[in-house]
Amino acid sequence: MNKRAIVLLSGGLDSALALRLLMEQGIDVIAVHFVSPFFRSSWAVRLAQEWNVPLVEIDITEDILKLLKSPPHGFGSQMNPCIDCHALMLRKAKELMEKFNASFVATGEVLGERPMSQNKGSLRIVEKESGLEGLLLRPLSAKLLPPTIPEKEGLVDREKLLDIKGRSRKIQMELVDRFGIKDYPSPAGGCLLTDPQFAKRLKDLMDNDELSKDNVNLLKIGRHFRLGKGLKLVVGRNKEENQKLKELVREDDVFLEAISHKGPDAILRGQVSEEDVELAGRILARYSDLGEGEKLRVKVSRKGEERMIEVDKLEEKEIRKWMI
Repeated sequence: MNKRAIVLLSGGLDSALALRLLMEQGIDVIAVHFVSPFFRSSWAVRLAQEWNVPLVEIDITEDILKLLKSPPHGFGSQMNPCIDCHALMLRKAKELMEKFNASFVATGEVLGERPMSQNKGSLRIVEKESGLEGLLLRPLSAKLLPPTIPEKEGLVDREKLLDIKGRSRKIQMELVDRFGIKDYPSPAGGCLLTDPQFAKRLKDLMDNDELSKDNVNLLKIGRHFRLGKGLKLVVGRNKEENQKLKELVREDDVFLEAISHKGPDAILRGQVSEEDVELAGRILARYSDLGEGEKLRVKVSRKGEERMIEVDKLEEKEIRKWMI
């Protein structure tokens, strides 16, 4: 066996510490960072560069979208299929083992840190379903788990691995000081699928059979309104979000811009009638600097064609029934 490992670098502190513990033992490490609209870490990329570790980025968006429709092991507290997502990542990592001639895979998982995905049962499930039985090392909790093949064969010194358990971060903080790690992300960050508001918007997409990468990217910005089956309005909240909406607009979308007064931009996506455009304009007016009794001039664009409409604003109580 080669003294080389594929290490999942999620962008969280635990995975970085697991990576560094193996580096301290002279293991040749290849970091793999999985990305999607739900998670991505610029910190992981910077850290790999700082530590001079080869980094492979893999986009698993389409795999996760398929998984969300029917995760075999269900969801966590929100729309997070953590067990199945981990197994998916580990299967991808196993494929990299062959490509890079690595002997095992390592992760930053800590026994008992997360109730759904990091209990002993879940750890065994993902190891088995990924095809990595005996070849999946968790350096931070290794002494609490059965020895892996690389430990048995002397590639990794088990005595230099750890026995961290639960949600206390005391030992991790000691390692942060030891390794001189700075500007690390907070433990609360990470996957958007665990965020209640994002999960609510995602469920609405799925209930309306609109689950796609384009639509998921829209979930991360703006105010969201369900105007009807297959009809969605997203309204920017500030200048930055207005710019992002311009970047995300599709050819068949209706794009609305407040012209006569300071106000937001919006994307109206789906099967659109003239009444829908007017309703969207009136919602836009609600979030503009429109004075009492004034009308908002709105530019409406679709498929290269532009026109103007004038609308008054809806009251907040009228808008609430469409808000997601």
